[in-house]
Amino acid sequence: MLEYSEPVAKLIDEFKRLPGVGHKSAQRLAFYILRRPEAEVENFIEALREVKEKIVFCDVCNNLTDVNPCMYCASPTRDRSMICVVEEPYNLVAIEKTRSYKGLYHILHGSLSPIRGVGPDELMLANLIPRLMPQNNEGIDVQEIIVATNPTTEGEATANYIARLLKPLGVRVTRIAMGMPVGADLEFVDEVTMDKAMTNRHDI
Repeated sequence: MLEYSEPVAKLIDEFKRLPGVGHKSAQRLAFYILRRPEAEVENFIEALREVKEKIVFCDVCNNLTDVNPCMYCASPTRDRSMICVVEEPYNLVAIEKTRSYKGLYHILHGSLSPIRGVGPDELMLANLIPRLMPQNNEGIDVQEIIVATNPTTEGEATANYIARLLKPLGVRVTRIAMGMPVGADLEFVDEVTMDKAMTNRHDI
């Protein structure tokens, strides 16, 4: 069996810690780094160091940011009567790309998963309810919470939990629609997606 020198083996092991990176991918990444000029590697190291030193959680919505509160929470043009709840910061980016949502966000940094030992206490939910109070929202009442968790078992469980938590407070809780993706062919759509599409149908 081929054995690498200790520094290379250590680098491969570190890459293997990354999500979705197996042994072969880790080897490729390690040897890619070895082939790069030293200046490029230094830039990579500095980027890693900088992101750990400067990026923090927004005190309001839990977004990853280098200014606190983040640019969404601090923006005077956002609609403060709506809060969209997402699992991860990159879900926020996907919604922003539509350019149609102008409200605020709340990032959970995960979803409920008893199998993985993730309960409500592990999610960043504690600071959501205080945001519903006008005194914590520039005097504006929150009219709607949009739950935009992923359409997975964990995402659905998280959405249901949030709905049960918030509905007694009198706030409207909605769930993003799920079903047929744009451009899809009915022939190739699975039964769960088709069921969601039929359930979430609307007038035209």
